[in-house]
Amino acid sequence: MVPSGVVLLTDRWQARWPLVEVVEAAVVGGVRWVVLREKDLSRAERAALAAELRAILTAAAGGRLIVAGPDPLDGDAVHLPAAGPYPPPAAGLVGRSCHDATELGRLTTEDYVTLSPVFPTRTKPGYGPPLHPAGLRELIAASPVPVLALGGIETPDQVRECMVAGAAGVAVLGALMRADDPTEVAAALTGAAGRAGHGAARPARSRPQPPPQPREAT
Repeated sequence: MVPSGVVLLTDRWQARWPLVEVVEAAVVGGVRWVVLREKDLSRAERAALAAELRAILTAAAGGRLIVAGPDPLDGDAVHLPAAGPYPPPAAGLVGRSCHDATELGRLTTEDYVTLSPVFPTRTKPGYGPPLHPAGLRELIAASPVPVLALGGIETPDQVRECMVAGAAGVAVLGALMRADDPTEVAAALTGAAGRAGHGAARPARSRPQPPPQPREAT
């Protein structure tokens, strides 16, 4: 199973509430995937935070924590930067950040990728240029694995555009971290993802066909 729907990326420096409370509120709003960042913390601090967030997600049906970086912090799911490591470490679930076709071409055993930035983003102003839905669609067609759209996604309409372009889901940071009511925002975004996921036409992926079997002589 790979991430889908709305995936929450953490950043306690941007959160209006304590980080654990933001995650709890987002889970109430329907979020089931969280990527733990907070790379400035020590390993012990990150591991303790990871354990706390896993408990929240485990209590929600289908919830799962992914850790940014090659160290899964006693879990089994990691999300790696585009720069490495290559090949990816062995883990139950491995994602990677990508931004263009060249980086997609370096993938080996990853299970999913993020593609960014789709829209201009307040979290990383000036980062880009943005792909916009048309560019996202082109890269999704070139990706060998499912894609999460990332960057500047703040509204249900933007979620829908990404899903219609073929994304399996969207990764959201600022819209949830900075929200006055993370539950309300999460519910709006996950609702849009669910509706688009059921109604959007996804780009077809070609699969290799097995060679024809010779017929027995009769």
